[in-house]
Amino acid sequence: MPGNATTRFDNVALLSVASVLPGRVTTSEEIEERLAPSLQRLRLHRGLLSRVAGVHERRNWAVGETVNAATITAGQNALSQAGVSSSDVGLIINTSVSRPNLEPSVAVALHHGLDLPSSAVNFDVANACLGFINGMSLAATMIQSGQIQHAIVVAGEDADEIQVNTIERLLQTANNRDDFMSEFATLTLGSGSAAAVLGRADEHPGGHRILGGVTRAATEFHRLCVGSVDGMFTDAKALLKGGLDLVVSAWKEASTDWDWSSMHRYITHQVSSIHTDSIIRAVGLDRSRVPTTFPTLGNIGPASVPITLDREQASLRDGDRVLLVGVGSGLNTAMLELAW
Repeated sequence: MPGNATTRFDNVALLSVASVLPGRVTTSEEIEERLAPSLQRLRLHRGLLSRVAGVHERRNWAVGETVNAATITAGQNALSQAGVSSSDVGLIINTSVSRPNLEPSVAVALHHGLDLPSSAVNFDVANACLGFINGMSLAATMIQSGQIQHAIVVAGEDADEIQVNTIERLLQTANNRDDFMSEFATLTLGSGSAAAVLGRADEHPGGHRILGGVTRAATEFHRLCVGSVDGMFTDAKALLKGGLDLVVSAWKEASTDWDWSSMHRYITHQVSSIHTDSIIRAVGLDRSRVPTTFPTLGNIGPASVPITLDREQASLRDGDRVLLVGVGSGLNTAMLELAW
């Protein structure tokens, strides 16, 4: 299938997934209160974040909390749940968009904080909101090949600085409606951390099998969403259309190898009500099988898929089929099937 990468695994399992959320809740009403002068000047009604995006609140790190500390805690919890010692981990992949510095990698601080052995490979994989799914696929490939026995994939997001910078910029009188809407998506972001432990299925019969999946790219749209710590600028309509076209194309091409029409759960990247509803309609998903966390957590970037999966795992039963689905700016999409 040209342009479509298909991967299968026969001896890899997800052993655990854990998450840690910040202690501070920021409501959309609070953000719009800060933006009141601009909303009034631009004649924009309050309630946009709740009404248009479906995001009522999100989490931000409280005083004394740090994203790295939370990610380390998520990793420790995941290792404990999996029954895997840190000394047995051969790989850690950090998949966060957030990073306090360009060099060294975020993974080195997490490797140290988790007390992983010097033999454990460590690096960052950055691919916007798809990072965690990509990280799981890469870790699964290394386990399948026999290079390592266990891997931990992590993501820790800190939306605080970018939101502060965005609000300050949107309060400037030179901004018009188009400027405001190009940064609207930034206001939906939230913070949080997550970790997953992977291992060999034959050594962990109680694990959840990672069966494989597909990836697909439409990189001609790489300028539709561009972000840094200063701000994130998005052509929302074009991004939504391009993302949906990409998902539908990948879904149709994957149907020759995979049947994802009747999964027990679809864990999608959490963006907004518009994006979730559009994907549900585009590929004909059962809405009751698509859990959402964006209304109270916002868009937590690559951490949103594992955080949503963590919240759903108590309701999953042996034999359930779970599909992880993500679309990231770039544009890229990835789908990965788990057998619970």
